[in-house]
Amino acid sequence: MFGFKNRYVEYSDEQLMTSIVAGDAVAFNQLYQRYNQRLLYYFYRMLGNSNEKAQDFLQDIFIKLIDKAASYDPSRKFSTWIFCIAHNMCKNEYRRLEIRKNITIESCTELLFENAESFELHIIDIEAFTEQLFEELENFDEIHKTAFLMYYREDCSIKDISHILEISEGTVKSRLFYTRKRLAERLVKYQPMDKTF
Repeated sequence: MFGFKNRYVEYSDEQLMTSIVAGDAVAFNQLYQRYNQRLLYYFYRMLGNSNEKAQDFLQDIFIKLIDKAASYDPSRKFSTWIFCIAHNMCKNEYRRLEIRKNITIESCTELLFENAESFELHIIDIEAFTEQLFEELENFDEIHKTAFLMYYREDCSIKDISHILEISEGTVKSRLFYTRKRLAERLVKYQPMDKTF
């Protein structure tokens, strides 16, 4: 029995989806194990750090996965497909609510400042930095904020973000460059004092 279940570990995501379409519950469990934490984290970050809402959305997306399994094209990368669904779920939520997207201090310092190692030695007020970062992110539109989070927090490729957001790869790159540049400019007072330009 152990050997039977273990064979699914070798399956690609796309192979697992093909098995799910055929009604294979073990394949579904394997895919769930691969993606539940990643999607939970994504929803948590995109939906205002609400664990309850993230859990609800996680449950909903796997229900959608089962319901839409037959419409999945096995030639399409599964992770792009599932994150398209996740993005659309969040987009629908944004239409109803104004959500502040949160990004951890650790990731922001790495993203915005070249000399991130010495960041903690120089920053005066973490709470002030966090609050200002959130305020600055609110000045960006949904595409800029979503592309930023997907690229730097979810490790999505430019190509995947392009498919998810339905914009060109060049547009993704320019949005990421613009967002990072503007955030760094607006939060310049938090950069280490010994940074050279």
